[in-house]
Amino acid sequence: MDVLLLSRLQFSLTIMFHYLFPPLTIGLGIVLVFLEWRWIRTGDQLYHTAGKFWTRMFGLNFALGVATGIVMEFQFGTNWAVYSRFVGDVFGSALAAEGIFAFFLESGFLSILLFGWDRVSKPFHFFATCMVSLGSIFSSIWIVVANSWQQTPAGFHLVTKTIGDETFTRAEITDFWQLVFNPSTVDRLVHVWLGALILGAFFVMSISAWYLLKNRHIEFAKHSFRGALLLGTLASLGQLVSGHSNANMIAEHQPAKLAAFEGHFETGEGGSPLYVVGWPDAEQKTTSGIAIPGMLSFLVYNDFNKPVPALDQLEDTYGSPPIWLSFQSYHIMVAFGMMFIISTLFACLCLWRGTLFNKRWLLWCFVFGVIPAIAANELGWVAAEVGRQPWIVYPSIGTNGQMVDGLRTADALSEVVKAEQVLTSIIMFGFVYVVLLILWLFLLDRKIKHGPEPEAGGPEPPHGDMRDAAAAMASHRGTLTGDREGS
Repeated sequence: MDVLLLSRLQFSLTIMFHYLFPPLTIGLGIVLVFLEWRWIRTGDQLYHTAGKFWTRMFGLNFALGVATGIVMEFQFGTNWAVYSRFVGDVFGSALAAEGIFAFFLESGFLSILLFGWDRVSKPFHFFATCMVSLGSIFSSIWIVVANSWQQTPAGFHLVTKTIGDETFTRAEITDFWQLVFNPSTVDRLVHVWLGALILGAFFVMSISAWYLLKNRHIEFAKHSFRGALLLGTLASLGQLVSGHSNANMIAEHQPAKLAAFEGHFETGEGGSPLYVVGWPDAEQKTTSGIAIPGMLSFLVYNDFNKPVPALDQLEDTYGSPPIWLSFQSYHIMVAFGMMFIISTLFACLCLWRGTLFNKRWLLWCFVFGVIPAIAANELGWVAAEVGRQPWIVYPSIGTNGQMVDGLRTADALSEVVKAEQVLTSIIMFGFVYVVLLILWLFLLDRKIKHGPEPEAGGPEPPHGDMRDAAAAMASHRGTLTGDREGS
């Protein structure tokens, strides 16, 4: 058993399960702010009902996110001790900033958000909602800053130290703001935020569409669906622009990753093709599939004929990432992104025409649309992390123009951890996470089936719409009339 492979598998298992929840809480946080703002602005009680319902969903996902996130930090010390020592100065400041500016802000106002309905004033509860949403956004900022530094290091220098008989190298901060605004931070942060908004919007549309199909909570579902559709449409279109900007950044600072994303093995003489779908073969150094000639060159250089550097020119400096997984995860993510754009724009057209809620097949598409939204967020991280291999801290260009070596993943492991120990922990984590997943789905299903709480003085029928209720009341009056006549 390979301890490196098992350690990477363990970390990917824990972080991918954890990453089900942070994008969802960020996206739902924005939805909550919008709903409560509309409630205060219009006085429409349906926005109040929607805000309370989606707040319960937010609380559930926040709790699971906290519980699953703690595990990752322990792995830095157990499995990746050399890495922790190398990046400790950088990560220490970023994670401390997250705790100070994000976690305490978010958790401090969470109780007011969850339990303060009708106990505090509307403006103060809205303020608490904004603070919780802002806290989740701040948390993402510092996590993405730390991870982006691994991708494109800046604002540091390498220092060699000796303690006892051991000599080691570590990165120390020379410019904090260069570290924060390293070359990939802004691009990656916007990309993460937009992915979170898409997930939050599709989560809301999924549940709302299910209510509409089941003829339950009709007006609540329509209000929720319309707002989420607007958010999802804008975020999906924004993601197209953000994705292009990210690709250009990667082409400049992580060219081997871009080559892996596109299955680009040979530089060639003319323009480089862009694969729509394909199957790369690392052994044969070829990619078969459907490609647009010169399009990769155009997207990178605005020139159809300028070749983009391929792995044949880059792997001596940067190494060669796992090509097949990088290629497929990237392309499936892009395919899902295009699907989000098409589906939301078509739904907006149907909404404008007044036919959206009559198209049952489209509503069923949105019921299941949350699944590719989750997958796209996960695949984005897979592409980003696998694409930078074999480096855990990527090489960078120093202030003198010379290449500064990073830290290879194989050199970042703890020396004392054995493969058997890692395998045992994977089995244990797997069991615990399966239990947590079942619990999450059970509680989610329970909350969805329960539905929103009816407002005092105007309860909505638990099943059906107002026409169903009117028909039932008419039938009941007819029965009473017949009983009276019979007696």
